[in-house]
Amino acid sequence: MAALTWTKLRSAHRYLGHSNLLKAYIRHSQKHENFCILSIHNDRFIRPVTLSYASRRDIRYDARVSESRNYATSGSRRRQLVLGIETSCDDTGASVVDEKGTVLGEALNTQQKIHLMHGGIIPPVARRLHAANIETVVNMALERSGVSLEEIDAVAATVKPGLPLSLAVGTEYGKQIALNAKKPFIPIHHMEAHALTVRMVEQIEFPFLVLLVSGGHSLLVLAHSIDRWSIIGQTVDDAPGEALDKGARRLKLRNIPECSSMSGGQAIEHLAKEGNPRAYDFPTPMWKYRDCTFSFAGLKHSLLKLITKLEEEYEVEGGNIIPPIRDVCASYQYAITKHLVRQTQKAMVYNDIRGLLPKENLKLVLSGGVACNHYIRSALQKLCEVTGYQLLCPPPKLCTDNGIMIAWNGMERWKAQTGVFYDEEAIKAIDIQAK
Repeated sequence: MAALTWTKLRSAHRYLGHSNLLKAYIRHSQKHENFCILSIHNDRFIRPVTLSYASRRDIRYDARVSESRNYATSGSRRRQLVLGIETSCDDTGASVVDEKGTVLGEALNTQQKIHLMHGGIIPPVARRLHAANIETVVNMALERSGVSLEEIDAVAATVKPGLPLSLAVGTEYGKQIALNAKKPFIPIHHMEAHALTVRMVEQIEFPFLVLLVSGGHSLLVLAHSIDRWSIIGQTVDDAPGEALDKGARRLKLRNIPECSSMSGGQAIEHLAKEGNPRAYDFPTPMWKYRDCTFSFAGLKHSLLKLITKLEEEYEVEGGNIIPPIRDVCASYQYAITKHLVRQTQKAMVYNDIRGLLPKENLKLVLSGGVACNHYIRSALQKLCEVTGYQLLCPPPKLCTDNGIMIAWNGMERWKAQTGVFYDEEAIKAIDIQAK
């Protein structure tokens, strides 16, 4: 009898389910291996399962289970389901996703209008709103999915990075659900979830290049596998989303009726459509450096100086808007986009020189809240056409914070059985990380 390996055991584990797997005996033959499974719930359930192995990087299993009242036959395998919970910033999200990437149900409560009234996100307010809505949001996601908590295989929740007060609400609620229902818990890295969301909607294999741009982060990352990442470049100060939001606040864009309910980035993109992107010059950040580092603080400072100059020139006071607002928005958006494109091109050159990506798999994944900006998407698409890369973006709905991406990241980890916590004490010990 051959030695039992954890890789083989987990293969059967994932197919047959955690609670019913006690023992697996492996008998070698030339073309297949037979597993005998003993169920804790049915002593008479001792049935052989044939697993066919393919010598490929992405191994798939063609399993056949003989008659059993506990398990479905090969024609109707039981779905694997993960509940995902997101509270890293100002959106309370929850979703149930299956192993194929099908969204069974989701719910999202956004705090955007409330924070717009305060001129920005106030962490204690965000925490209070998360705490008030999280139970309703999770229950709504389960109800819409048509499944009960007992049918869920695992619970995933964002534990890092984000606003500490916000993260704590979702993490503790997710841990409590997992402990009460005796389900495994999967802690999720928020940016990892953004990067992997595209695998729900596109057939993309590792490795690939990722540009993550949001209100709190700007990263160029090489994705080797689900839990192995190499950071090629990151911001040394502000994130692009932060630069857009703070710029919009200083421009007083929410005083424009058509922009009153938009986020800062949305308002700038909207007004920039009718502006001249070359009307005002902004400095090129990091132009002296050959690395892929980002910096947006200088652009933001240059915008503030320009606004002050124009307000004096046009004698604008109070909540009034400077006349060339559309040209300013267009020029500012162009400067941010140009910086993103230049640094991404450097990352592509670096990958090409080092041979980090196979020539047949040159793919750039764009994700994060700022990826909703169509102007930035269009510019990166042109870059990819020139460099031979394929640009892949999740739908705009999946670029912003949501429970779907957390559930999918949890499902990817569940299928790979990496970063999954079963032990009660280990789950209790999991804590948030702001950075």
